[in-house]
Amino acid sequence: MGPLLLLFSCWTLVGAQTPLFKLRSVTLTIEPATDLLRDANATLWCRAGVSSSGTLTHVPVYTFYKDGTKVFTKKSASSELAYPLLHVRYSNTGKYKCRVEIDGQGENSDTSKLTVTGVSVPLLQLSRSTLSEGEELTASCSAPDETGAFFFYFYVDGREMQDQPARSNRADAQLRFNGGGVRQVHCDYTVMLAPGSTKSNKSNTVTVSVRELSFRPLLEIRPVAEVFEGDQLSVSCRPEGNSNIPGGLLLLLTHGTQLLGSGVDHVNSSITAKESGEIECSFEVGNVPKKATKNISVIELFSVPRLSVSLAEVFAGDRMVLTCSSAVLVARRLTSEDISYALDSKGPPTTELGAGRFSVRAPPHPLSYTCTATARGITKHSQALLVRPKVSVVRPSITVVEQVILGRPFQIRCLSEGGSLPINYTLFRKYEPLNVTTVSTPYQQALFTATIQESDDIKLYMCEAANKPNNEGELSPRLNASVIVPLSNATLTALPAPWDVSEGDALILICGVTGTPPVTFKWYRKDGGAQLLFAGTANGRSMAHRIHAVSRDHSGSYYCEAVNHARNPVRSQTVLIEDAASNSEGTEGRATNGTRDSVASLPADISNRSSYSIPATV
Repeated sequence: MGPLLLLFSCWTLVGAQTPLFKLRSVTLTIEPATDLLRDANATLWCRAGVSSSGTLTHVPVYTFYKDGTKVFTKKSASSELAYPLLHVRYSNTGKYKCRVEIDGQGENSDTSKLTVTGVSVPLLQLSRSTLSEGEELTASCSAPDETGAFFFYFYVDGREMQDQPARSNRADAQLRFNGGGVRQVHCDYTVMLAPGSTKSNKSNTVTVSVRELSFRPLLEIRPVAEVFEGDQLSVSCRPEGNSNIPGGLLLLLTHGTQLLGSGVDHVNSSITAKESGEIECSFEVGNVPKKATKNISVIELFSVPRLSVSLAEVFAGDRMVLTCSSAVLVARRLTSEDISYALDSKGPPTTELGAGRFSVRAPPHPLSYTCTATARGITKHSQALLVRPKVSVVRPSITVVEQVILGRPFQIRCLSEGGSLPINYTLFRKYEPLNVTTVSTPYQQALFTATIQESDDIKLYMCEAANKPNNEGELSPRLNASVIVPLSNATLTALPAPWDVSEGDALILICGVTGTPPVTFKWYRKDGGAQLLFAGTANGRSMAHRIHAVSRDHSGSYYCEAVNHARNPVRSQTVLIEDAASNSEGTEGRATNGTRDSVASLPADISNRSSYSIPATV
C-alpha cells in the first residue's frame, strides 16, 4: 500500500498547481418557447458542461450567433449565461447557436430556431387632405417598433399607386390626383427577412378631397346615325368651359394608335370610316391630363374576301381557277359590281376570267396566293391560300422480286420513281387488268403474285401507275425476266452399250435432262446402297462421267440425279453394267462400228477427264 499512496499524493500535488478540465458539451435553449407572438419576452440560455479536477483558472467566454452572425458575447464564471430578447419582433426570427471557449478549448451548441409571428399595424400620415386636381401631397407610412429591410406600398381607392424600398421603418411618397372627388388613401408594408418575408395589415385610411378643374375637352363626331365603311366622318375637338389658360392648350385627336391631328385650342379632322374603335380628344393643363372619348361603330360594307381553288387535287402544270369572293355585302349601299378583285402571287402569270375568277397553271412547287377586294376606298385582304401541287407519276418499271420458276407463283414489283402519293398500281396481262394495289407511304411497295405455264408468257405482263382522279396513268414496258424451267426427262446413257463393255474399256455415262441450265449432276452406283461416284455442274442440259478402265469390280447398277435452280431433283432410269470379263471373250469378232464409234466421236481429250459436258444429242 505504501507505493500506491505515494503516487496518489504526487498527482494531487501537481493537480493543485494546474487543475485539469474537459469541456464536455454546450447546449442552447430558448424560453419560454421557440414560437412566440410579437411583443413577448424570450431568453436564450447557453449552458456548458465541464469536468475539472479543481478550480478553473480561466473564465469561460460565451458567444451567441444569429443566422451565423455574432450578436452577443460575454465572460462568465458560471456554467450558464442568459441572453434576453425583450419585446421580440419579426426581425428576431432566425437560427441561433452559442459557443463556449475555455483556455483554448471551444465547443458549439446545436442550432435552435426562433419564430416570431406578427408585425405592427402601419401608420399613415398625409401632408394635406384638401387639394386641387393635379397637385401633389406627401404620404408618410411607418412601421412602429419594427426593424429590418422594408417595402412600403401606397394605395388610392384600393389601387396600388407606388411602392418604396426602405432600410428604416418609414417611407415617404408623392401622390398626385387626377379628377375631382373624395379619395381614400392607405398603406401597408412587407418586412424582408431571408429566406422569407411577412406582410402587415393595412394602415389607417385617410380621406382626401380633390377639387376638379373647371374645364374639360369637348368631342363631336358627325354624322351621328349609322356609319358604314367608306363614309366620311367630321370630327372636332375643343375645350369646354374656362379656356383662359396662359399659353393656351395643345389638343390631340387620336383614333386608336393613329394621330388624327393636333392644334392649339381646337382640332378639326375629316376621316374615312374603316373600322370600329375609340376616338379621343385630350389635352394637359400642367400635369393634369383631360380627355373625352367616343366609340364609333362602323358597319361592314362587305366581308373579308375568301380565296378558293377549283380543283380538289392540283397537279403541277394543270390549269386551275382561283375564285376571290366576299360572302356578305350591304345590298342597300353596295352591289356586287361595285367590288373589284385582284389576285396577288409571285407565281406564273394569271388570266382574269371576270367576277373575281382567275385562271393560272399550277406551279411545280408549293405557292401561296392571296386576293384583295376593293370598294368605296376600302380594301380588304383574304387569308393566304397555300396551293401544294402534286407531281404526276412517271412511267413505272416492272420487275420480278426474285426468280421466276415455270408453274410456280412468283412476285412482280411495279415502281414509279416519281409522283405524289397515293399511287394506284394495276397489273395487266394481255391488257386485261388482274389486280390493283395502292401505295400510300414512301416505303410501301406495289407487289403482285402471278404464275405462268409457258416461258413466253412472262412477256404478257405490264403494269400501270396512276395518281390523278379520273385519269389514265403511265403504262410500263412489258415484263422481261428469265424463266427457270424445272427439270424433267432425266436419262442415263452408257457408251459403249452395257452389253458391249469389255474389261479394260473406258465406260462413259451420259446424264441428260430437259429444263433450264445450269444443272448439277450426280452419278450413283448401287452396291448394297447408293454410292456417290461423282458430282458436277454444267451450263448445258447433259454431262458425261468416264470410268477409265472397266474391271469386274465395276459391275452393277448405275443411275444419275440432276437439279437446277428450281430445286426439283429428277432421277434417271437404272443402267446395268454386267461382268466385263465375260464380255471380253470373242471381242475380236465384234463389229468395230456402233457404240465404239460413238465413243470415238467424243472430244479427243476426254480420255484424260473423269467428266465432260456434252450436247444433249450425244
